[in-house]
Amino acid sequence: MLSPEILDTFRTLLTEASAAGDPEPTAMTLATADDDGRVSARIVLLKGVDADGFRFFTNYTSAKGAQIARHPQAALCFHWKTLREGVQVRVEGAVEPLPAADSDAYFATRPRLSQIGAWASLQSQTLPDRAIFEQRVAHYEREFAGRDVPRPPHWGGYRVVPDRVEFWYGAQFRMHERVLWEYVDGRWQRRELYP
Repeated sequence: MLSPEILDTFRTLLTEASAAGDPEPTAMTLATADDDGRVSARIVLLKGVDADGFRFFTNYTSAKGAQIARHPQAALCFHWKTLREGVQVRVEGAVEPLPAADSDAYFATRPRLSQIGAWASLQSQTLPDRAIFEQRVAHYEREFAGRDVPRPPHWGGYRVVPDRVEFWYGAQFRMHERVLWEYVDGRWQRRELYP
């Protein structure tokens, strides 16, 4: 569980990034690893943060979903160049699936074509021809015509439950400020790091 200080600091920075005109302040790099230790990173969108952790949604059968299923650890990185001399927040911790009700609730808020796309996409699999994907989209548009699109069973949310959070504040001449929080023996401990 995030401490109030960590959570407040993160939320303040996210609000500041949005106010400073960052075009996508909730964009975060998500890094996961496969069985060989090969690390993959991609940008996903933060869809909520609270004392329990950082939430995002994806296809469970995607490459990242498969990696999370086998190695439920991840790292996140936010980078807001619009703040000060640049601000990063690095998060590391365990990954757990969100309850189905949470995934259902979020899925219901997505645009209809995004909902259809969640059914049509065999995410991360080889696509021999773009026309095949377009045919799949058309198929699911017909299947769900005139009714709400239900959440696919292969799509839903995850929560990264941090045990490390670092706030990195850029400064001129590389005199950066780094504050690391680590969850040790049931409590959060704070220390500063050299830049």
